[in-house]
Amino acid sequence: MHKMTDEIVSGKKIFVGLEDAKRTWKLCVRCEGMIVHEVGMPAEYRALHRYLTGRYPGCHIVVMYETGFSGFNLYDKLTTDGIACVVTPAHTVQQAKVSRVKTDRTDARLLAGNLEAGRYVVCRVPDRQQREDRQVSRTTSQLQRHIVSVKNQIRRFLEFHGLDEGLPAGRWRESHYRELAITSLPHSLQISLEALQTLLATLEKLHAGLRAELKHLSQQPQYQPGVTAKASCPGVGWLSAIRFTLEWGEMRRFTSGEQLASFVGLTASEASSGESTHRGHITGQGSGQVRAWLIQCAWRAIRLDPVLLHKFRAVWSASSSKKKAIVAVARKLAVRMRTVEITGQPYVIGVER
Repeated sequence: MHKMTDEIVSGKKIFVGLEDAKRTWKLCVRCEGMIVHEVGMPAEYRALHRYLTGRYPGCHIVVMYETGFSGFNLYDKLTTDGIACVVTPAHTVQQAKVSRVKTDRTDARLLAGNLEAGRYVVCRVPDRQQREDRQVSRTTSQLQRHIVSVKNQIRRFLEFHGLDEGLPAGRWRESHYRELAITSLPHSLQISLEALQTLLATLEKLHAGLRAELKHLSQQPQYQPGVTAKASCPGVGWLSAIRFTLEWGEMRRFTSGEQLASFVGLTASEASSGESTHRGHITGQGSGQVRAWLIQCAWRAIRLDPVLLHKFRAVWSASSSKKKAIVAVARKLAVRMRTVEITGQPYVIGVER
């Protein structure tokens, strides 16, 4: 069987679908319209490289896997070793409607089939420097969520033990957590509260350090033009601008504002059949965190730009939904950020007629 496979693929182009997981990889290999081999192996690059180069010498190998668990590390290793690799967004890999079976094996087969037929979307792979810099922004967001969690723990701790009497009601300011001092606490409660306060102080110090690093990155030559252009838009500060720059990369790669909106997940989903057309909620593809940043910027922007405020009011009036209205503004704001960066012209606040 091995010799017959060698004769089939010798010197030809082979297509490898790789289903990525933490401990094992499933591979499906196709050549000239047929599956020539399927195999599972430990999720180790050495095993994969040995398999590809040892079993298919002299062949033009193309590997495709979905974005997800391994990020772009596997892509880096394959391309460094001269093996062509395609990374495709997971949400674009679709099975037939009648299929009710989803396993790693079937996924690998689907990837290999789509690769050979050319039915796939290529995910842009950022260079390693951008990916590493982008991690600073993502870690900052993770720490912010931890900070909120610890603050909630402190509030719940005080309420549970009846220690919240006389403390501020409603939303607390940062100073309330730092200046919190309760006298005559039992020893067990005192050390528990101090532990939470120390954890909060540590997280806030780390968070401040990461923000300082983001400020430094925003001034670097490779990012500064994009940050300056985006920060000229209403509602977009330097922090949001560097985050969008790190997440989106070079704006010229988006051939239109519609493509950027689709990438961010702010395009309406559509289900059309025959004469009927139904548009639903936004697709939601891409990063939910990036959409959240855009929404926050949009709320600030409508207080600064009359045209964006008019857009908000028009959609709100038509849909009776503030949520839909602010999403529409966020989409428009993203498209305008692309425009000002590509044209090199700073944002001009509009005048409502």
